[in-house]
Order: sequence, then structure tokens, then C-alpha cells
Amino acid sequence: MRKLIYALFIIGAVSFTGCTLPSMIKMAKDQNLTATPNPLEVHKDTVDFEMSANLPVKMLKKGTEYSANSFYKYGDNELGLDPIVFKAEDFPNSSVEQPKITKSFSFPYQPAYNIGTLEVEGVAKKGTKTKVTPRLPVATGLITTSKLVQNSYFAAYANHGYNNQEEIIPVIIPDFIFERGKSVLRRSETASEKGKQLDAFIAAKNVTRTVTITGTHSPEGAERINTRLSEERAKVIEKYYRDQMKKYDYKGKADSIKFILKPISLDWNEFKASLAKYEGITSDEKSAYLNIVNGGGSFEDQENQMKKLPTYKKVFNDVYPGLRTAKTEILTLKIKKTDAEISVLAKQIAQGGDMEALSFEELMYSATLTPSLEEKEAIYKAATKKGTNWNAHNNLGAVYIAMAMANPSKMSDYANQAQAQLDIAAKIKEGSEVNANLASVSLMMGNPYKANSYANKALSGASSDVTRGVNGVKGASEIYKADYSNAVRSTSSATDTYINLYNKGLAQLLNKDYANAASSFNESINKNGQFGLAHYGAAVAAARSGNGDAVVSNLTNAVKIDPALKEKALADLEFTKWATSDSFRNALK
Repeated sequence: MRKLIYALFIIGAVSFTGCTLPSMIKMAKDQNLTATPNPLEVHKDTVDFEMSANLPVKMLKKGTEYSANSFYKYGDNELGLDPIVFKAEDFPNSSVEQPKITKSFSFPYQPAYNIGTLEVEGVAKKGTKTKVTPRLPVATGLITTSKLVQNSYFAAYANHGYNNQEEIIPVIIPDFIFERGKSVLRRSETASEKGKQLDAFIAAKNVTRTVTITGTHSPEGAERINTRLSEERAKVIEKYYRDQMKKYDYKGKADSIKFILKPISLDWNEFKASLAKYEGITSDEKSAYLNIVNGGGSFEDQENQMKKLPTYKKVFNDVYPGLRTAKTEILTLKIKKTDAEISVLAKQIAQGGDMEALSFEELMYSATLTPSLEEKEAIYKAATKKGTNWNAHNNLGAVYIAMAMANPSKMSDYANQAQAQLDIAAKIKEGSEVNANLASVSLMMGNPYKANSYANKALSGASSDVTRGVNGVKGASEIYKADYSNAVRSTSSATDTYINLYNKGLAQLLNKDYANAASSFNESINKNGQFGLAHYGAAVAAARSGNGDAVVSNLTNAVKIDPALKEKALADLEFTKWATSDSFRNALK
């Protein structure tokens, strides 16, 4: 009897299992599977999405388990993903409430995944028995718009350190001293060292802009005499200067020199300055003079009051003579080589000539005088041999970046050459220009994360030009990182090249700011109307805004400029809504 009861129990259990699983599979037809986003999207080389699975009420039976197994199928291949598992024991109210699970998924992006389908099959399980549902499509394909980012590079040249502008140099001739009450330039003065200095300067025929002569007088004497003395002392120096120019045959050069006479009379400032330096009397005795000077009254009255001071004779003998002068200040141009001379000498140096023919600064400057990258390379190579200078290695690295930009097919080789020079520069000085260039090289080498790090370093203390240039590199790297809000900020502060404006539009598009994205794409088109991707980006912005006419017009322009974009547009899920329309098809003929 016991054996019969046990056998009946086994048969009943099997029968129950046999009914349960088909029932679950049948009810699974009403399950609700949702993928977000749909279509899937790639960002930062990764496809991230969420999938929600809702099972019908009463589908989960006691002791059962239901798995929603996900697969991304592309061509003849598929990528298996983690299952969503419903266990009956985890949903005690499944008889009256829908079991629901939302799970995040992620898988690395590969171009082969562009055309594919996210599929789900259900597996009902009880004990060792299983039943499988047919596969259901949940999401179709990938949106790959983030992959439209274009690399932005910037060659940051450090300052050459040479002043190529007209440079004024002041030449100060020591004061010529006159006798009391006189304005005669004595032979002893012109034969002195200061006289010889002035004579040598005039004889050299230096390019001179102005000669300023300041005549002064000591306090003693009548006001009318002092007023005249200051002016006459200035004039006598001017005459001497002009006579010397005639002696040295200045001819027309003399007319270009402006003489400025500054007679200073009845002014106590020179006296105060000289008295302050004078060590022959005490500070209290000096105060007595200053009290008189600052007390007001006529110039002669003040001088008469000073005569009564016990130290007056000492001051008269020691201080007053130094106030009977004519001061000469000459503004002359610094002698410099012409740009043509610098260019010729730089070329000779680059070809192995005399390295001392130019200073380091002149050699660095010479590289700015030629548009040829090859000539710049030769000059900066020579500059790296004139001592240990970070800016020479940095600028040579910048040339290689510029060469890479001009020759994309050789980008890898030039990037490696730039890296070598920039590593040397960074060891000497880690400046903004060096970090900006390292950011560009990192992007060339396919490492946007490293590029972003260098770009952030470069912005610290950078000039406005470097800031704008490196922000283009930074913005591109941030799009790769899917940091779209920061990418908008960076590209908005970047140099307005057509690439940076395009990346700005792309960042705004990916940041869901479609109106501004369209505007930025149009700015890029205005900069370079033959840049097909800008038209394509504008078409995507129009598609996301629901503007079918703009989709068609922009795609028409994009394909006309770059026929390769036709196949991309036909497969691009951004345009699914318009793919069957005649106007869309005509645009891509």
C-alpha cells in the first residue's frame, strides 16, 4: 500500500511540473519587456541600457523560476548578456501583483554591433525541468552619433623671447656743471669723462629720437637772473650737441632729432633732493632749511632766510654747485638686425653655419618669419643645441604636431617625434604650452582620457591663445568621455575653427540641446561649407527636433559633399522616422 501511495505521489508531482512549465511559457507571451533607450546607444565606447521585465500575475508558481535571457545578435554572431532572474520565493505576492525587475546592462562597443537586435528568450524552470520561449526582439540596432566626434589639435608655440619691435634706450649723460651765475660751457667740462662720453655717442651716429636737456640753477641770486640762467644753460648744451653733429657730418639725420629744453627755475625740488642726500649736516639742521622752503614767500626771500642759518656756508659750498647744471637725457633706438638679416643667418645656422651668428632669442624668433614647417623644424632643431631651453624643445614638438595635422597619413610618426621633444621640454619646465601640446599628442595617439588630463593642466596659467586652442582639444576628449555638459563649455570657449564649432554642435546634440546644436552646426558650415559632417550633424539635430524638411535638405548637402555619408545615413537609426519617405530616399540617391 505504501509503495502505491508513493508511486501516486511521484506521478502527481511529475504531472504538476508538466502542467506548470507550459503554463508559464504560455503566460510569458504577456510579459512586458522594455529596453531604455531604444534603439540602444553607444557612449564612451560602451553600450549602456536598462531593461525592465514585468511578468503577468499568477505566472510564477510555487517552487518555480523564470529567467529572461538577453542576447545582442549581430549578423551570424551574438553576444550573451546576464539574465534577469525571477524566483517565486522572492515574489510572495505574485498571485495578485506583477513581479517586476529593472536591471542595468553594459557591453563594450564594437563597430560590428552597429546593425543588430537585442533579443530575449524566457526560460521557465522547476527543479531540473525547463521550458524555453521563442526569442523576442526588444530593441533594434545602435545609435552611434557620439562616434561622430572629430579630433581637434592645437600646436602651442612658446614665446621666443625676442623683442622685434622698435626699442627705445635712454642714455643719461652726467650733469654738466656751470659756474655760479654763468651759462658758459667750460673746456674742463667738455674734456671730462662725461664730455668724452657725449662726444663718443654723437660720433657713433646712433639713431636718436629725442635729446632732452634740463637746465637748473642754485637758489642764490635774483629771480630774473635765475630764470634766465636755467634756459641759457640748456641752450648751450643744445648748441654744443648740434655743433658736434656738424663735425661728424650728420647731414639729414640731424633734422630727425628732436631737442627738448626744460629750464627749471625758482623750484626747490632739486634743492630738496640734493639736501636729502647731503651728509654734511644733521637731520635737524636739514629741517631748518625745509621749514623755510615749505613756509612760503618769494624765492629770494626764502633764500635770504637760509643765509641766516649757521650751516648756510657749508651748504652753499657743498650743495649749491651741484644745482648749477644741465642734465642731458638721450632716447636712442636699440641697434637690431633686420628681419631679412635674421632670416638669412638662421638659414645658415640651420645648415650647419656659425651658431653664434644669432642669439638664442633671435634664432627662435627667426622661425616665426617662415611659413614652411620644414624650415621651422630645421631652425628649432638648431635652437635645441644652443643650451638647455624648454621652449626650443616645446616649439620643435609643436612643429611636429602641425606636420601631423597637415599630413594625417603620417600622424603616428609625427606624434611620436613630438612626444620625444615634449618629454624633454617637460623635464626642464612643465609649462602651459608643453601640456597643451601633450594633450594634442595624446589625442593623436587615441587616448582621450590622457589628453583631457593634460588639457586641464595646460589651462592653469595659460595665455588666452593657448586657452582657446587647448579648449578645442579638451572638448573633443570630453565627448569621447561622454562628459557632454563639460564638452559644451570647453568647445564654447575654444578657437572658432570649423572642427571646434562642429564638436560644439555635437556636444549640444548629445546633451539634448537640439536648437543650439543646429545653430553650432550652421556656424561650422559657415566656416567651411565643404565639411560634409557638419551638414550631417545638422540633419541629426533636425531629426531629433522632428523637422523633416531640414533633415532632407541637410542630408542632400552632406551626401553631395561626401558621397560616403549616403550609406551611413541609410543605416542610421536617427532617421528611422523618415527612412520610408520619398523625399528622404531622393536625398540619398
